[in-house]
Amino acid sequence: MGSRSGWGRVVGGVCACGALMGCLSSFGGSPDATHRLRMEASPRYVGGIFHNDVYTGGDLPFWDTMDRLVNGEEVRVPPLRLPEVLAARADFGEEAPEGLRVTWLGHSTVLVEVEGVRILTDPIWSERASPLSSVGPRRFQAPPVPLEGLPPIDAVVISHDHYDHLDEATVRWLGGRGVRFFVPLGVSAHLLAWGVEASQITELDWWEEGQVGAVRVVATPARHFSGRTLWDRDATLWASWALLGPTRRVYFGGDTGMFDGFAEIGARLGPFDVTLMPIGAYDRNWRAVHVTPEEAVVAHLAVQGGRLMPIHWGTFNLAMHAWDEPIERLLAHAAREEVEVVAPRLGEIVDVDGAPSLKCWWRPAESPATAQR
Repeated sequence: MGSRSGWGRVVGGVCACGALMGCLSSFGGSPDATHRLRMEASPRYVGGIFHNDVYTGGDLPFWDTMDRLVNGEEVRVPPLRLPEVLAARADFGEEAPEGLRVTWLGHSTVLVEVEGVRILTDPIWSERASPLSSVGPRRFQAPPVPLEGLPPIDAVVISHDHYDHLDEATVRWLGGRGVRFFVPLGVSAHLLAWGVEASQITELDWWEEGQVGAVRVVATPARHFSGRTLWDRDATLWASWALLGPTRRVYFGGDTGMFDGFAEIGARLGPFDVTLMPIGAYDRNWRAVHVTPEEAVVAHLAVQGGRLMPIHWGTFNLAMHAWDEPIERLLAHAAREEVEVVAPRLGEIVDVDGAPSLKCWWRPAESPATAQR
């Protein structure tokens, strides 16, 4: 009995150590001296951390937030499996089309195919947005396309280093296949720690840009924050992104609060054929760092967007609102402002020029069955 108990402690200790090592790995890395000099040259880097152009600090009402997080009665998880289109690699084709297509793969992950180039935004395929595999926000259902089912990817853009936007396992998988990464200042340290080659990484400050094929990839301002631990708040920069082909333009909002910078982005880089706008995980205590659905419409108009595709919803339980509240509020305000919303099912490939008429698939009475291409 004692021996069995002893083995149990040994096994338990090994498992605990393994979990700890996995957690430490997921924290990412720290910039070396060369990268730190680059960060320190940014006008946004002051006092060892990055700052927004508009003040976004201050103490949040922690206990009020925690009370509502624990005791709120909202339906934060879908009661049924969400409709999806189970696409396969062959459905995308080996070569990216010359037009403009977008495919929502959950949360802020979108496959953008613009003028012959395929770009993946904030890819997360892990079950949880967390440093631990058994604790933390769990996705409502698996992505509609497995990583192995993706077509060839030319580049990835990362908006910031929060766990629901920068996923270690997914980065390792894509990095191991030679995919290029465009990241805000400081984020390259995480990728390097996870085995991505330096030659695959382009690190940018706001308004700086890189190139992939015929597409310019421009880091644009956002109002947010960063950090993967309790001790690295704002140690890396956050950004939105403009993907600019010869004739087609896409704006990816990443994760952001409302600010005047949207108008400058529109004036300098717009108009955009489609905007990928975050609409979920808002709260009265988080107004500075997360737009509401109504503000997403305002931001879309400010950047001079054509069609609006909502992201950052319908995948994880991250806030104190019903899981489907963001899309309903978005549609109501978009109708008032005469903004066309494109809200495809998970995995549904959308040609932006011929975007399908809106179907409210998240409503049980209007939900089509899961489709197989």
